[in-house]
Amino acid sequence: MKRFILAAMAFSALAAPSLAADTMTVATSKNCSFTIKLRADLAPNHVAQITKLAAAGFYDGIIFHRVIDGFMAQTGDPTGTGMGGSKEPNIKAEFTKEHFARGAVGMARSSDPDSANSQFFVMLADGGFLDNQYTVWGTVDDAGMKCVDQIAKGEPPANPDKMTKVTVQ
Repeated sequence: MKRFILAAMAFSALAAPSLAADTMTVATSKNCSFTIKLRADLAPNHVAQITKLAAAGFYDGIIFHRVIDGFMAQTGDPTGTGMGGSKEPNIKAEFTKEHFARGAVGMARSSDPDSANSQFFVMLADGGFLDNQYTVWGTVDDAGMKCVDQIAKGEPPANPDKMTKVTVQ
């Protein structure tokens, strides 16, 4: 009987579908969207927190509060000031050798490497000076970057764009 139960448990574990998300889609107020390929292989804790927040609707309606032409577009702060975050605990840094190329998605933080929470940025251009200092947790492909490139620029933008709906798949 024990063997049957163990065999049934093993089969159940193998047959269960994975609940891990592979992508996150961000619909914007520009009437376009972009998809982020999640890189749990690089930053499993960051991907877990981001997808938890997205699934809970945390990101819906949040503005892009810092968009620097030739650098990056930053969002994820519910206050819109660049100083806010979620009620989830901060995340320890998961630095890798992954390059901050155009389309890389990284976690924003304060000067404390372990202070990332909910804010993230999409690179508009190469940012190799961020390598090994910030956590890369996703990538946006060239098609999605056409949408990201349309986001209003400024620190903060005069009329900031926002994430209207963020979903995980």
